[in-house]
Amino acid sequence: MVFPAFAAWAATYGKVYNGDEAVLREQVYNANIEWIQQHQAEVDFELGANQFADLTIDEFAAQFLKLKPANDAKESYLGKHTFSGADLPDAIDWSTQSAVSAVKDQGSCGSCWAFSAIGALEGRAAIATGNLQQFSEQQLVDCDHNGDQGCQGGLMDTAFQYLQGSSGLCTEDSYGYKGKAGTCAEPSCTVGLEASAITGYKDVDATEEALQEAVAEGPVSVAIQANSPFFQLYSKGVFSSNLCGANLDHGVLTVGYGVDGDKKYWKVKNSWGSSFGEDGYIRMLKGKGGKGQCGILTGPPSYPVISSAVTV
Repeated sequence: MVFPAFAAWAATYGKVYNGDEAVLREQVYNANIEWIQQHQAEVDFELGANQFADLTIDEFAAQFLKLKPANDAKESYLGKHTFSGADLPDAIDWSTQSAVSAVKDQGSCGSCWAFSAIGALEGRAAIATGNLQQFSEQQLVDCDHNGDQGCQGGLMDTAFQYLQGSSGLCTEDSYGYKGKAGTCAEPSCTVGLEASAITGYKDVDATEEALQEAVAEGPVSVAIQANSPFFQLYSKGVFSSNLCGANLDHGVLTVGYGVDGDKKYWKVKNSWGSSFGEDGYIRMLKGKGGKGQCGILTGPPSYPVISSAVTV
């Protein structure tokens, strides 16, 4: 595998550095390329020089991994989704069924939780109504202070609770993403989903079968541990690593599951733009047991419950 020189890589991602910062970033980039060359043979998925290749693992975690896993959002809690024993499809992919919007980019704001929550709301509302709308992550970053902290982190369950008591879920077009916290503009946005359509949320039991059943019904918000160079520099393939546990620090969206050769996987939508991984997605090993790959079973996974999903 041939990796681009630092200048060519920086030009690809539109990164411009001067002076000492350029020297530092080139050193970090070269160290990460060397790390990939040393460790690629240890895994059977592909690593690569993506947009995070000029960051140390500590810088990467500090900028992008801001999940706040404490969960006190019990007012809207509708109980736990446990496996019913139903026959389930062998594979499903909501991103091919008009239930998942295009991959978005949170930038350097620690708003992964907002993107995960909005993704689940977009998907569940689309399945309920037959109409896929894009909703506003910026609304959550600016307006949700129900234990969530904008670019400093938050949790999907508390976002669902906040929106249930809000003026409604704003459309992306009327309340676009800025990548930083600002003044709440919820009162002046265009409502795409009435608050009354969000009846609450359910957590998913920490088993592969329960999560599979929940994902078979629609996209599910999940929390994972992503502060690993293997995750940071993931390029393609089914991600499998023992170097991540269940120290949850990143919110993402499970949009499906399937099989690739002899490997079962969860298809996971990230919020780092389409240049990360497989066009913005990562496939994570399914069937690992225990807490799941990178703790995917333990967040707990959750999803909003949409009633009639009345739109305006």
